[in-house]
Amino acid sequence: MLICILKSLLDQYISTMGKKSRVKIQKSGSGATPVVTPKEMMNLIAELLQKCSSAAPSAGKEWEEYTQIRGLVEKIRKKQKGMSTLFDGSRDDYFPDLMSWAQESGASCDGFTVANFGTEGYGLRATRDIKAEELFLWIPRKMLMTVESAQSSVMGPLYCQDRILQAMGNVTLAFHLLCERANSDSFWLPYIRSLPQEYDTPLFYQQDEVQLLLGTQAVQDVLSQYKNTARQYAYFYKLVQTHPAASKLPLKDSFTFDDYRWAVSSVMTRQNQIPTEDGGRITLALIPLWDMCNHTNGLITTGYNLEDDRCECVALQDYKENEQIYIFYGTRSNAEFVIHNGFFFQDNAHDRVKIKLGVSKSERLYAMKAEVLARAGIPASCVFAVHCNEPPISAQLLAFLRVFCMTEQELKDYLLGDGAVNKIFTLGNSEFPVSWENEIKMWTFLETRAALLLKTYKTTSQEDSSMLEKADLSLNCRVAVQLSLAEKQILEKASASGRAKRLHFEKKLEEGAPLPRYEESDIALLENSDANSKLPIILRKLEEVEEGQEIQVEEHSHFLNGDKAAAGFDQEANAGLTLEGISGDVDSALDSIGSSTQKGQKEVANLSAS
Repeated sequence: MLICILKSLLDQYISTMGKKSRVKIQKSGSGATPVVTPKEMMNLIAELLQKCSSAAPSAGKEWEEYTQIRGLVEKIRKKQKGMSTLFDGSRDDYFPDLMSWAQESGASCDGFTVANFGTEGYGLRATRDIKAEELFLWIPRKMLMTVESAQSSVMGPLYCQDRILQAMGNVTLAFHLLCERANSDSFWLPYIRSLPQEYDTPLFYQQDEVQLLLGTQAVQDVLSQYKNTARQYAYFYKLVQTHPAASKLPLKDSFTFDDYRWAVSSVMTRQNQIPTEDGGRITLALIPLWDMCNHTNGLITTGYNLEDDRCECVALQDYKENEQIYIFYGTRSNAEFVIHNGFFFQDNAHDRVKIKLGVSKSERLYAMKAEVLARAGIPASCVFAVHCNEPPISAQLLAFLRVFCMTEQELKDYLLGDGAVNKIFTLGNSEFPVSWENEIKMWTFLETRAALLLKTYKTTSQEDSSMLEKADLSLNCRVAVQLSLAEKQILEKASASGRAKRLHFEKKLEEGAPLPRYEESDIALLENSDANSKLPIILRKLEEVEEGQEIQVEEHSHFLNGDKAAAGFDQEANAGLTLEGISGDVDSALDSIGSSTQKGQKEVANLSAS
């Protein structure tokens, strides 16, 4: 009898230990953990911090800087081999716990389950028929990981004393995630265990895979993202080791670059803006379960219910039992999807490439052109977008190009002539050209500019297409080539469109066709077919932003489902989800930090990506 009791107790003990081993394990790698002294590691960290905090490289030297930074990071990663905290088993093992935890916490779980959708990764599968606009998913606030929950956690004392954490909610979320992952009793552990252990963001690319992005418009942001992440890691490593308020953090004995890279990617693929509990401010949050949804084209269907204090999502369309449930993340370009989410969305109706344009201050007519543009609400120097569909240019870019190509007399007409104020409103309307000559010049400019941009790529569209036919192409390489090809196709279409428009207006000029005259009722209409788009140009939010910033198209004012979300053709374990609603593009989800160091702490030198 005693033997049976002892055996039973032993079995229970072994069972309990087995469960704990699933919570976290120390990845041992292929060999013994390398021996590295604290001093040696701090020296490497200091060298990395110095390198990442140096002035921006001169034009053409960005790749060289990247390889140098990456070399230092790889040295550090080699020293840290076997020290990163990972969960045992596969993600599939933890989804039942995620669903149980969500249900116990007050989330809705009766209409769907988590399933693997092959190339799209994990997503939500309907377990019953769901009607369009039916409220099928809600997540209460207590399940969310937020900046506020971080302040109330073990990292609260450090947050109160570190200016960077206070200024950068995304960084705070990353540290919150790491601290909770290291806590076997964390309330959020069922959620954290369900996250991917690796991502397909460029932070995880091999160097030769990043090299395939050279020439694309994404590459500069990819290199900056890596540099910023390395700089942040070096800063926070020193902070964790030296700051008194960090002494109780579970990261002190093990905080690797791989840990930070994982946290950064988890946050930047999932963070979202929600209102604070009193509705007075906006805060950042990770939203468990809801962030499993993949993307399709459509409309915003998620919001925050302040009365019930929960995120709510209604169905985008009718779903039959066993069909995948999608949501619309927003109007991101494929470059943004690749950089921040690690996937390429083939059917992206909002794909575009950036084109930087400006009126030269040395030009004789600069003051007049700048004044006309200012009256139209357009800066004299902007990053515009060339779109994948027709028309390839927005009303704002059309207006800019028309002013850019105006003669002195035409500028005077729009500044001082009869009806000058009203004429400003027609600049973005394709139906009312400034003159046939002006139309010819501006479409010639677009045709030529697009053709010149195409020459900056390392490969042609034909070469990209041939490479994509290779069966042995790795996932990351395939994504990089798909992005390169998509950018070229957009520019090719823009150049062809410019040529067709040029020929059309040359014919008009040759025929002596009269210019269309506008009526007073027409002056406020812009070119787009959307009824919502037909507004005075100065009353709409510009799709373009000032030079040096990323394009941000904010057509929605919802707390959730904004256009900075990522599309969800996530190739690996939902790596492609940035969630709907991030306003303000957070370069790599973690903006760059300053470079001055004193007593293990840094001042914020630049909160935006360099």
